Amino acid sequence: MSEGATFPSRMSRMRVRAIHLEVVRGPDRGAVFDSQRERVAIGTAPGNDLVLTDPTVSRYHLELERQANRIVVRDLGSTNGTAIGPVLLENQSASLAAGAVLDLGQTGLQLGDGGVVLLELGVGDTLHDIRGRSTEMKRLMATVQRLAEKDVAVMVLGESGTGKELIARAMHQCGPRASQPLVTIDCGALAPALFASELFGHERGAFTGADRRYQGAFERAHGGTLFLDEVGELSAEHQVALLGALERRRIRRVGGQEEIPVDVRVISATHRDLRAQVNAGAFRLDLYYRLAVVLLAIPPLCKHAADIPLLIEHFLRESGFTGPVAEVFSEKEMSELQSHSWPGNVRELRNLVEARLAVGREVRVTPAATAMRDRGLDGSDLVASVLDRGYREARGAVLNEFEQRYLTHLLERSGGNVRQAARVAGMDRSYLIDLLRRHELP
Repeated sequence: MSEGATFPSRMSRMRVRAIHLEVVRGPDRGAVFDSQRERVAIGTAPGNDLVLTDPTVSRYHLELERQANRIVVRDLGSTNGTAIGPVLLENQSASLAAGAVLDLGQTGLQLGDGGVVLLELGVGDTLHDIRGRSTEMKRLMATVQRLAEKDVAVMVLGESGTGKELIARAMHQCGPRASQPLVTIDCGALAPALFASELFGHERGAFTGADRRYQGAFERAHGGTLFLDEVGELSAEHQVALLGALERRRIRRVGGQEEIPVDVRVISATHRDLRAQVNAGAFRLDLYYRLAVVLLAIPPLCKHAADIPLLIEHFLRESGFTGPVAEVFSEKEMSELQSHSWPGNVRELRNLVEARLAVGREVRVTPAATAMRDRGLDGSDLVASVLDRGYREARGAVLNEFEQRYLTHLLERSGGNVRQAARVAGMDRSYLIDLLRRHELP
């Protein structure tokens, strides 16, 4: 581990029951799979834990996760969906008991209890800038530390605001490349015309305004780590260019003739589950293989709300506040904060702390609709109701209220059918589902 990491080398462990699977119908009938971990991916693509040959099963069809005595089933945007008796899951999840049978195309898959698996837990509450005392965060930090030592491509999955860049930074700082550069590229913010230049660099005179040679992200990260944030936003053309560089491990600057060898570890991140994008043909399967040798999922803040007091204290100290935490957040407020849904995750929590220090106790996390009713305002006065707040908080309140009302109305118009709702809204279905989950709508 590099200097500066505060995460102890000693690990504790917890026991969980794994998953046993038996194919009871279809071309692979009789096949049995016993997982060595609590999360299992199923489909026809080679990257799955259980690979099926049934042509009616999608490349990445579903994922199973063990949670206590239940098994959570997540359909990954499969073409034919996942059926549980008369109920069809389409890019949705359900919690089942062992013994349930899933229908994937022509394949029947029975869920069962597997053996006991020991999961490593970190014993500290800090790994560089990652903090947490909950079981979820201790597991995450132990996984980050373990992956840091392996020079493999990792794709970090998580909602907006969960800290995907912090995870990438910790993985870099704990690994053998820590003394070399970490270069971050936000794929979602890249202008299409500048993609090649930003990643591969350009020669002087390569285009109007190129008055000097420029080293792209691959060159700057040579020997270190290249972090590709929001990689799911890349266009098909840019996916091809990125794949070529990863396969050849060589790049050519725009306007140049020389091929330049590069040695980088790639960590990518996205708020989308790209397995659904692969199924829909919107993301290249071969590029996904290159980027997602290992998948690492970050839990949303509402799933480890016990860490909120620790995070609040950290943000207060980081902002220069040295007094008791209770002077800023009372015990009652702290309890209320742990029951909030936190659609903006840790970023929303940080913004709240900064706003509270700047403005005082009048800044709260009351949902916009509730705040409006308390003030006797209707929807037309929403903007007026937030004009005295900080820009980020005001913008977030307006956006949150708009999304909540728009999505509720959209579901009513489409009779609760997500496919129809996506068509009506002119929206990518996977993005719509992300929004529905964020606002806890069915």
